[in-house]
Order: sequence, then C-alpha cells, then structure tokens
Amino acid sequence: MKDTTRRGFLAGVGGALVGGAAVVAAPLPAVGSPSAAVGRSSATAGSTVVVGPGDVRYASLVRGANQRFAGSPGRVVLPSDAEEVARYVGEAVSGRRRVAVRSGGHCYEDFVANAQVKDVIDMSRMAGVSYDAEHGAYAVGAGASLGAVYGSLFKERGVTIPAGSCPSVGIGGFVPNGGYGPLSRRHGLTADHLYGVEVVVVDSAGDPSVVLATRDDVGDLGDLWWAHTGGGGGSFGIATRYLFRSPDVAAQALPQSPAEVLLRTVVWPWATLDERTFSRLVTNFGSWHEANSRPGTPECGLFAQLKLLDVSEGVVALSVQLDASVAGAETVLDRFVSAVSAGVGTALGAPTMRRPWHHSLQWEGFSPKNPTVMRFKIKSAYMRSGFPPEQVAALWRNLSAPGPANGTTLVTIASYGGQINVVDPAETATVARDSIMKLQYIGLWEQRADDAEVIDWVRTTYADVYAATGGVPVSDDVTDGCYIGYPDKDLNDPAWNTSEVPWHALYFGGNYPRLQAAKRTWDPRDVFRHTQSIRR
Repeated sequence: MKDTTRRGFLAGVGGALVGGAAVVAAPLPAVGSPSAAVGRSSATAGSTVVVGPGDVRYASLVRGANQRFAGSPGRVVLPSDAEEVARYVGEAVSGRRRVAVRSGGHCYEDFVANAQVKDVIDMSRMAGVSYDAEHGAYAVGAGASLGAVYGSLFKERGVTIPAGSCPSVGIGGFVPNGGYGPLSRRHGLTADHLYGVEVVVVDSAGDPSVVLATRDDVGDLGDLWWAHTGGGGGSFGIATRYLFRSPDVAAQALPQSPAEVLLRTVVWPWATLDERTFSRLVTNFGSWHEANSRPGTPECGLFAQLKLLDVSEGVVALSVQLDASVAGAETVLDRFVSAVSAGVGTALGAPTMRRPWHHSLQWEGFSPKNPTVMRFKIKSAYMRSGFPPEQVAALWRNLSAPGPANGTTLVTIASYGGQINVVDPAETATVARDSIMKLQYIGLWEQRADDAEVIDWVRTTYADVYAATGGVPVSDDVTDGCYIGYPDKDLNDPAWNTSEVPWHALYFGGNYPRLQAAKRTWDPRDVFRHTQSIRR
C-alpha cells in the first residue's frame, strides 16, 4: 500500500483533500438583543493588511490548497470589512490590474493563483458569524471556514447549514457553487438556505460599491442573489457576507443540528475482488440510491462515499453517516451496508459508532486528521441513474491496474438526491436537481515531476468512463453534467471534450442565459473573470 494512503487518505479522501487551521469566528449574540444587528462582515477591527513580494508571508498567501499553482501578484490584500474590499477593488480597476478573490483557497484550478492576477483579495480576516436581527438571518463573513461556521451556529443556537465535510474550506467560494454535504439529502443544498449576499460590484464607469441582494428581491438584485446559488465564484463581484435563513422559516431560521449520528467505515481488500464482484459493488451502490433517494424518507438521512481506490492502494472503502434520530436508524444503516455488499463478499471494518454530531465533524471517514499538502487534479460528474455496464467496465479497467507509482488515484461516489431534488432547476442557479449521486475522479501527489503521469491517469480514466458521450458526462438519462464546485479546465479543451457540448452547458445547463444577463448587469467591464467565469 502506498505511503500517501498510509498517511490518512484512505479514510478521508474525497471528503477533504487538504486541510488547514480553521478561522475562529465571533460568537452569536442572543437573538433579538440590541447587539444582534450586523453592520458589515468585519470580524477583526483595524486597517487592511497588505502583503507584497519580499514579505515572509508572501509565499504562503499567493497559494491556495492545490500546490500545483502559485501566483505572483503585486500585492495580497487582507481587508477587515466590505468598504475596504471596495476601496482596494477600485484601486485595482483604476490601475488596470487584474483582481481575484480567495476565501479558503480550495479552488481546484488556477483561477486565483494565476500569473495574470495582480491583486489578490484574501477574505480570511472577514470571518465573523453572528445574528442579523434586521433580516432574521445568520450572518457569515465570506472568510469564515466551514468548521468555524458549524461551531458557532451549533454552540450558540443548535442549528446548522447543510454544507461540506472539509472544515478548512472557506464559505466565500463554497456557497456560490451551490454547496452540498452529509446533511444535504435531508436538508438540501447550502444555497437553498441562502437568504442574502453582500457583494462588492463594479459598474460600467469602473466605480465599486457594496450591495445587498436577497431572496425577496426582484429584478436585477434578485438576479444577483440567484447567481450566487450555483453560478460559481469569481464572476459577478466579491461576496463579503452571506445571510442564511431557510425558505420555510422556523423559530431557529435554520435546520436543527442532529444530536447524534451513526458512523461506519467498511473495506473490501482488492485481493478479494475480481471483475464480477467489483462490478457488483459499484452496481449495488448505484441501485440503492436509485431506490432510496426520495425526499422525506428515513434513508435520506444517510450519506455515503464509496471510495474506489486503485488496486495498488490495497482496498476499496465505504464510509457512511446517518442521522441517529431517523426512524430505525441502525436498521437503515445495516440494510444499506448489506445491500451494497450483496454478492461482493463480507465487508471488513469496525462496528457502527454513535457520536455527538459536533464531534463527528472531525471523523476521518470524511475528513482526514493529518492531510498532506498536495498537488491534485479532480473531475466531476452527476448521475441521474445507476451505473450502466459500460461505465462499470471502464471503472474496472482503470482501477484494477496499478495507478501512478508516486500518486494516489481513485474515484469517489457520493450520495445525492433527497431534499436536493425538491427544488425546481430554475429556482436557483444550480441546475442539477434530479441526480442521485455525485462523482469525483481524483489524483493526488507531491512532486512536480509526477504531474504529467497523475494528471494523465485522471484524464484518461474519465474519458474512458464517458467515451460514449464524447469523454464528458453530458445531460441524458444517465448523467447530468458536472459540478462547478469542482472546476475542471479540460471541459473547455476539445482534446478532452469531444461532445460538442460546451463547458458552460455541462455546469449550468439551461440556467446559463440568466447567469449571462446577471453578468452583463453587475460586471459590465468583466472585472471578475477566469477561465470558467460567466461570459457576457
């Protein structure tokens, strides 16, 4: 078994690729108290911090999580409120300098760490979490990490948002992608609970301003809110603060956190698998989700990741989380594992654990404790149905042979559907509203010298699985495009996308024209752009 797997990727890869220190968020004032109103998203008082070349902090701040990419901006700006963001964006525009924004730094491509970007706005100091009495919503600074948001919401109010399992991911870039995680089958996407977004935008004259767009707005402001529910980041402006309030407003405004969850990881050694049993495993996982993704059922409290590591990693792993409060929770989990294991062979692993939900956020099944700083390449796909035989056969061909010697390669299949699919595709910018699974094709490695080999494995495996549809998962009865939260520049490249379906259709489908209209209104100068930003 490879060294990278032994260091922790086996347990958690796919839930979190790389980690970092969580930003400590401000406490929530009591609901309704005079101090509960939020002004801007300032979490730290004081003037903006500006870091340039030669500063000891520079080398760290020009990189995100993916060590393949490092930028060379003239400055990295760390503001403490929205007005400071607007000021420095204005300076960049007037100076004709390309500007980009970073929250947690988990972008999979070089959209921020790019040689063309001259000013980086780092949001990490704007990490406050509090209650906005004026809007009856929870306010979160765009620099807050998911772990900090979970902690503040839970400890102060016992509520949560259905977001991702990697605690170091920054919410600033996560929410505009739609956002999903282990509670989404029960409570929907993160963006389904987005009430408002505060954004620094730039008008046709080049002047920046701070605007607040909410779910209640119509017209241009309504379009700006809508664009932040799945249109991706870096296209319309810089989000500085999010307001969360569920559409069906209850006393708590957001879903109550589970009190406890059931957790289990099981594995099948590759030595016990042949093509028949491997195919049965993948087919079983898909078939269970076809049969158990209706909203409102006990099974929608269950979220799982099937981690198909290549044969050189030694095992295939299945990690499962289930809200312990659902009816017959232990029986639901046991039946799920039995259904996935049927005809495959006995799964190995520890018995089911029952843990308080807040403690489970550090569970290695979805979030490794000691991730290594890595280089990585990732591709995605939505599944509307279970896996057809030709896709299963392609997965077998590529995973049953040893992957690159100096990398970890795998395909993860995650649960989807349930409450996610209650929302109409046009109601938010997230168009994928009838899928039951989401896939990641992953390569992880450490050294630049291994870039070509590992990237080639990810590309060729993906192309093989979707060979019948031009090397990409076009929208049809089986697949439904790609997730903008896992950006992949290869979708723009006719060498890897021969489907004649453009990259934006794979991400946004029929929602793209409305996103373009919002782009023309709110970023008429195309200040905020990257390889896969919305085109005017």
